[in-house]
Amino acid sequence: MSDFTISRRTVLTGSVLLLTSTALPTIGLAQTPKKGGRLVVAADSEPRNLNPAIVASNGVFFISSKIVETLAEASFEGKDGLDPRLAIGWEGAADGLSVTFKLREGVKWHDGKPFTSADVAFSALQIWKPLQNLGRTVFKDLEAVDTPDELTAVFKFAKPTPFQLIRNALPALSSVVPKHIYETGKIEENPANNAPVGTGPFKFAEHKSGEYYRLEKNADYWGKDQPYLDEIIYQVLPDRTSAASALEAEEIQLAAFSAVPLADLDRISKVPGLKVITKGYEGLTYQLVVEINHRRKELADLKVRQAIAHAIDKDFVVKTVFLGYAATATGPVPKNDPQFYTADVPTYDFDVAKANALLDEAGYSKGDDGKRFSLKLLPAPYFNETKQFGDYLRQALAAIGIDAQLVNNDSAAHIKAVYTDHAFDLAVGPPVFRGDPAISTTILVQSGIPDGVPFSNQGGYKNDELDALIAKASETLDPAARTELYKEFQKKVAADLPLINVAEWNFISVIRDTVGNVANNPRWAVSNWADTYLAG
Repeated sequence: MSDFTISRRTVLTGSVLLLTSTALPTIGLAQTPKKGGRLVVAADSEPRNLNPAIVASNGVFFISSKIVETLAEASFEGKDGLDPRLAIGWEGAADGLSVTFKLREGVKWHDGKPFTSADVAFSALQIWKPLQNLGRTVFKDLEAVDTPDELTAVFKFAKPTPFQLIRNALPALSSVVPKHIYETGKIEENPANNAPVGTGPFKFAEHKSGEYYRLEKNADYWGKDQPYLDEIIYQVLPDRTSAASALEAEEIQLAAFSAVPLADLDRISKVPGLKVITKGYEGLTYQLVVEINHRRKELADLKVRQAIAHAIDKDFVVKTVFLGYAATATGPVPKNDPQFYTADVPTYDFDVAKANALLDEAGYSKGDDGKRFSLKLLPAPYFNETKQFGDYLRQALAAIGIDAQLVNNDSAAHIKAVYTDHAFDLAVGPPVFRGDPAISTTILVQSGIPDGVPFSNQGGYKNDELDALIAKASETLDPAARTELYKEFQKKVAADLPLINVAEWNFISVIRDTVGNVANNPRWAVSNWADTYLAG
């Protein structure tokens, strides 16, 4: 059992006191990684399912990526932006019908059983393809995984599948779980979903609801001399305002995913021993979008959608809602993606007069009360910024005669209202761009998505030309040609506005300066932290 105790205002003491003085040199100086210690981290939520092979989301990855590993991880310097994990090599066939993975030798599951290609085949065919929220799309044409030996897995596809897509998907979509634990019974009900067994540098130890998750060092980890840490504690702090206080009191050493409110960053950056870090989220770009229900007659009119786009002052949103920690968006691919982004798209300058003129042209004149029509607006409840933007959007729409009635729901009610019941006119969403438009981006605008799929096109938008372009890109093997198709995709989305991209942002980490090897890959917060250490 752990001796970890929760105290929001009391500094950890006794055997758990692993925090060090703020007077120590900053981590920016060269230091030799030190073994041992307990890293205490803020967690603002408790995922219902900790199996990242089923639920590929940052809330799950934040904890489970230390336990359950992927075939590869994102990298600043690795070939094609990847570093090996459970796979040490991968090669796509010229015809796009297969991808061969060479797997790492000598890897063990946390229960001591050997990791083999059978685990990869089982995870891909039984979980990623049929069950995973994102893998259902990426691996839809996967028909078999051959395992000629224990260290080789050959993915076979029924249709040509771009190797570029599979490669880009590896960091987020290829979490491998043990076949011997999941092959009996219903996968969705397996107890290991909430007490994961993996190959990673840390083992799941315990979870005390409302208080903490505890991970402990995997002494048999395949990484040489890793991990450095003995334990990681995720202290549950659902109130984000408490993270800054816990850092200052030295109760925690790390607050990732902007757990410290943006309004507190300037002040906390001046606290001795604390550092504000913007790096390490480049592979997890969040996008602030206005989701549109095209079943509503007014919103099915392009001129109305253009008017709404012109009514939004994106610069104001970035400066006021995000306090400058964001960038204005031009379309469905963020500016920080060098592989696919293009600026050559239609844009909509902030212009209230033009917005009003477009609404007049569309035949929606103002009544005696100054209103043209009313809409139901549902801001996503996940972040302060999405809720604040909802308040701003209501005011922006009022300036052009649209009465937006705010409906604020908790997370479950919001997802049901928008993605199952379609009980919205406009919604504020924060989808994630994961390094390839086919991964959780095209799904926002393509038609035919079943009801109830979160973060997908549930607005009833249908554009045969755009659907055909998405389908063509999904089967185009040449990376350069595929990239050009996605640049055309951006142009069409920006022109027809199935949704409105407003801003894009990455998260902020605040750490004690005694924490080493931080933000050293583009998905650091959701990577395995095998090389993270405590100095002092």
